[in-house]
Amino acid sequence: VQLQASGGGLVQAGGSLRLSCAASGSPFSINVMGWYRQAPGKEREIVAIIRSGSIPNYGDSVKGRFTISRDGAKNMVYLEMNNLKPEDTAVYYCYCYVERRLSGYWGQGTLVTVSS
Repeated sequence: VQLQASGGGLVQAGGSLRLSCAASGSPFSINVMGWYRQAPGKEREIVAIIRSGSIPNYGDSVKGRFTISRDGAKNMVYLEMNNLKPEDTAVYYCYCYVERRLSGYWGQGTLVTVSS
């Protein structure tokens, strides 16, 4: 399974960005899609996850500011990020999980930089 993320960049604090991720190559349904991030010197953390047929889960630091959505037919997942803060600066990784394979997959990451 391949994941291709796009949409990162440089934005000022208070601004917005939209990340997109396309999944391809899975012969089975993709059950979970989402986003993680890793800031310099920190561990990778969950940003938002959405499971087929369920409500999304968000990391505490992004609740109320970020919105995840998914197009199941296209195997796409999106992350709308509003009111960005400098502490949101990180590499954002797209993730998906295929239950039939009991395997998770990662994209290459896209850098989001928020200037103060």
